Amino acid sequence: MASGRDDAYSACLATLRDTDFDRYLACLLAPAARRGPLAALYAFAAELARIRDLIREPLPGEVRLQYWRDLVEGQPHGDIAANPVAAGIERAVVEFRLPRTALSAMTEARIFDLYDDPMPDRATFEGYAGETASALIQLGTLILDPESAAAAAEAAGHAGIAQLVAGCLLLMPLHRRRRQVYLPGDILAAVGLDAEAFLDAPEDDRAAAAISAFIGYGRDHLRIAREKAAGLPKEARLAFLPVALAEPVFDRAERAPAAVLDRSAQPSQLARQWRLWRAGSRLF
Repeated sequence: MASGRDDAYSACLATLRDTDFDRYLACLLAPAARRGPLAALYAFAAELARIRDLIREPLPGEVRLQYWRDLVEGQPHGDIAANPVAAGIERAVVEFRLPRTALSAMTEARIFDLYDDPMPDRATFEGYAGETASALIQLGTLILDPESAAAAAEAAGHAGIAQLVAGCLLLMPLHRRRRQVYLPGDILAAVGLDAEAFLDAPEDDRAAAAISAFIGYGRDHLRIAREKAAGLPKEARLAFLPVALAEPVFDRAERAPAAVLDRSAQPSQLARQWRLWRAGSRLF
C-alpha cells in the first residue's frame, strides 16, 4: 500500500497532467525520487495561474489566493489532506525546505492577474517574472539539486523572464478579449502606443513592431539564461527543461507578429513533446 507521502505526490502528478501537461512531461524526465515533489510544486503554481479562468470578479480570486498564501505560510484552513495539491506542496516544503516566503510571494504576485491594469514597464514585468516563472525554476532546483540552487539563481532569473514573454505571447488572444495587456508599457510607448491603442488597433504596424520588440526582449533573456545555466550540473538544469518551449513560440510569433493578437502561436503537442525530450536527452 502506498504511503501518505506517495499518495499526495501521485495525486499531484495526476492533477498536473490536467492543468499543465508540458510541465507534467518535464516531471516524467526527472529522476523518479524527485518526480513527485516537483509535480507538487508545479501543480501548486498551476493552481495559482488558473484562478483568473475560474472566477468572474477579482474578489473571489483574492479569496482563493489567500487560501494558498495561508497554506504556504504554515496557517492552513481545515484538513489539507482533502486537497491533494495542498497536501503535496506542504510535504514538498517540509521535505526539501522550500522557502515559504518565495511561495507566498508567488501567490501575492498573481493578484495582478485578477485585474485589468496594464503592465507599466519592463522593470515591473521582470519583478512579476521573478516572483512567478523565475521563482518556480529556482524552487525546482532546490528539489532537483539543492547544492546547486544558489549557483542557478541568475540563470533562473533570466530564464523566467524569457518563459513569461513566451507565455504572454501565447495568451495574447485571451488577454485581448479580457482587455488585459502584459506587454510592458515602455515597449509600447517606444512605438507610439499605449495599452488601449494596442488592444484596439491590431492591424496597426506599430502593434506588430511592439510585439517584435517584445520577442527580441524575450530572446535576449533566453540567450543569457543559456549562457548562465551551461555550467550547472545536469540535475539542476532539469529545472530549466520547460524553458526549452519558449524558443519555438518566439519563432512562430516572429513570422507574423500581429497575428498573435488573434490566434495562438502554440506549436503542436507533438512538437512540444519532442522539444522537451530533446532538451532532456542533451543533459545526459
